[in-house]
Amino acid sequence: MTAQKNKVPYFLLVLSASLLAVSLTAAFLYCYYTEKQFELLGAFCSELIKAKPDAEETILNLLKEKTLPGREAENFLRTFGYRASDFGRGNGKAFLAAGLGIFAAGLLYLFTVWYWHKKLTSRVKMLTNYLEKINTGSSGVLLASAEDEFSKLQDEIYKTVTALYQTRDAAVEEKNNFAENLSNIAHQVKTPITAISLSVQMMKDKPREEYLSQIEKQLNRLTNLEEALLLLSRIDAGKLPLQRTSADVFTLLMLAADNLEELSRQSGVLIDIPEMGEITVNVDLDWTMEAVMNLLKNCMEHSTPGTAVHCTCEKNPLYVRLRIWDEGEGFAREDIPHLFERFYRGKNAKAGSIGIGLSIAKEIIERQNGVLRAENLPGGGACFEIRLYSH
Repeated sequence: MTAQKNKVPYFLLVLSASLLAVSLTAAFLYCYYTEKQFELLGAFCSELIKAKPDAEETILNLLKEKTLPGREAENFLRTFGYRASDFGRGNGKAFLAAGLGIFAAGLLYLFTVWYWHKKLTSRVKMLTNYLEKINTGSSGVLLASAEDEFSKLQDEIYKTVTALYQTRDAAVEEKNNFAENLSNIAHQVKTPITAISLSVQMMKDKPREEYLSQIEKQLNRLTNLEEALLLLSRIDAGKLPLQRTSADVFTLLMLAADNLEELSRQSGVLIDIPEMGEITVNVDLDWTMEAVMNLLKNCMEHSTPGTAVHCTCEKNPLYVRLRIWDEGEGFAREDIPHLFERFYRGKNAKAGSIGIGLSIAKEIIERQNGVLRAENLPGGGACFEIRLYSH
């Protein structure tokens, strides 16, 4: 329906031009054939008088009865005051019809120009009002789709507005995340600082070795928090140097387990890494090992002494799948959707946990064309699954 409406101005222009051309052609043909008729009649009368000179008066009397006086002519009839139009029957009506056609064509042309101008003005006003509403913060404003000279402009305006909305939403979300992260960081920093302050006060009253141990513990916590925050800032800024090379998965797991050997001995939880065939992945070995360590550490912290954390790996044409699971109680159902959120501490979180390790692991894996997921196993235990895609 819209496309048909857009053809109306073109149709009216063609119609007005056609009507004008027909009217002018009719007027031209009328004048042409009247002149030919006049010339033919003049030649006829001239030859007749040459043949019969005494018929001159008779011919003139006959002509005077059916014609009107007009402009002078060079032929025989013009010498007596006749003109071509005197011999055109109904010439007045023909000129009237031609004049009416020209007049109608002119009116139709003017109407077309007016209609076209009104249509263009309406479209410009519509787009201008749309932009004004957008500038005043009216969201969800849409224009009726149309196919005309402004269709491409309208599409580009929609694209620009959509991009601006997305940019604004991203900025608002980033601002909210920054405020939330800042609040969480302040809370994480406040706890060890408070503990250190209390230990210092206690040492002033009664110096004891355990207070120094507590201070050292809280300082280590602050150091770990600082390192985690610096790592997150580098990830957010896109400045985390990931040098992806071919790495063997078994070697990757063994290096991560070696770094957690002390924690394994203290917690009494083993790390089970079975022999596996040669499976390679294209990753940054050091940072991927850091991510795997965070996953192993999380499983170890939620396992009971005497159990083990298990690792398996398999490969298919699409991806390499690495699974890490424990023999514990598994994740709380309400915690699973939030496990990888920054500073989120689950229902069974270990005391002193800052809730950054899993989010760091997810960021590292996803920046290497991978996916990290968490689930509970049917038989019990928490499981992390890493998929590193080949393409």
